[in-house]
Amino acid sequence: MTDLSIVIVTWNAKDVLLDCLESIEQVVHTRSDDGRIETETLVVDNGSEDGSVEAVRARFPWVELIALPDNLGFAGGNNVGLRQAKGRHIVLLNSDTIVLPDGLEKCVRYLDENPDVGVVGPQLLNPDRSKQNCIHNHPSLVTEFVPTGLLETLFPSQFPSKRYEHPAPIDVPAVLGACLFARREVLEQVGLMPEDYFFFLEETDWCFRISAAGWRIVHVPDARIVHIFGASTKKKMPTATRIEFHRSLYHFFEKNRGSARWAAVVAWRFLKAILYVIVRAPGALVSEAGRVRWQGDWKILEWHLRGQPLEGYGIPRKGRSLGESSPRLESVAVEDSNRRDA
Repeated sequence: MTDLSIVIVTWNAKDVLLDCLESIEQVVHTRSDDGRIETETLVVDNGSEDGSVEAVRARFPWVELIALPDNLGFAGGNNVGLRQAKGRHIVLLNSDTIVLPDGLEKCVRYLDENPDVGVVGPQLLNPDRSKQNCIHNHPSLVTEFVPTGLLETLFPSQFPSKRYEHPAPIDVPAVLGACLFARREVLEQVGLMPEDYFFFLEETDWCFRISAAGWRIVHVPDARIVHIFGASTKKKMPTATRIEFHRSLYHFFEKNRGSARWAAVVAWRFLKAILYVIVRAPGALVSEAGRVRWQGDWKILEWHLRGQPLEGYGIPRKGRSLGESSPRLESVAVEDSNRRDA
């Protein structure tokens, strides 16, 4: 039986995707010792227009390629892969990651050895091997109004982060969706990722539900994966991704924290948007970088002033509205080159 299904969602990120798949090929497929796990790799392409589909088909025939006509977002694309996955465990892996030796195996072993754990996440590293923050807290008024660094310094057990070494696995509220392992029983009990988010906080909301169902969520520090943070979308569309984060944050509060807290957060973020536009205006007059930053600030303020519209702001949702479920698997074009039998 397949131990691990690797699900990779991609959108116009051909170069980093090919590097990610090459790392899987080198680290996982060439291993022959007793620590090897049986894997399958599914790439869900969210309507890319950069030749990703053709490149994967030509270079990696062992990949199960699912080519979607439109961008279904992070959760929608992952759910297409989750419906197709056959493994005992599943890992959601960003296209802008590099798999290191033992990174996948250690997380699989931890799930196997701890049946009360539903989700685990490894330590994510920058390309220079410095640590990234890969532990999430559930958004609250505290996390909105108190600086993150202060919370992590004063309350490290409640707000764990890369600031401190973790010599052993620790329970956490949520892990980053760039590399998130879940056991199949979690999917069967809790369901798939919430598709009422398009980009950002889907995994945080999912972990929120998984914790509420009684499963533990654990950060495994000695399992390591390189994450080229933001290479797939954030660096290409910085203002659009900032708007998407605001949209997802507001939705999380409205869905999980109640209307009063939602209104407080929206008002606070709106006030900050105004202040950024005012304070950074002088910088826009003296440098190109300052002008670009100010234009992004203005776009976010404009989005607030226009009532946070879906169309025209954020990442394009070609052919799909926010909250609309992804198509059933039967209607998805599946490119199944050299697929392994179950």
